[in-house]
Amino acid sequence: MKLESFLLEILVCPQCRAALTEGGGEEQPELVCTGESCGLVYPVRDGIPVLLVDEARRPA
Repeated sequence: MKLESFLLEILVCPQCRAALTEGGGEEQPELVCTGESCGLVYPVRDGIPVLLVDEARRPA
């Protein structure tokens, strides 16, 4: 499921306020923080981004 482009323009990482980009695949979509010092990966569940730091994971 692809997120609308206008939504990606306004969403930021709640940890560091950097922009987010789409990652993952169709089966497990994710939003990835572009901040060099942060890099958290947030899940997207049922088309809804879960922007909670406690739900995010560090990149592998």
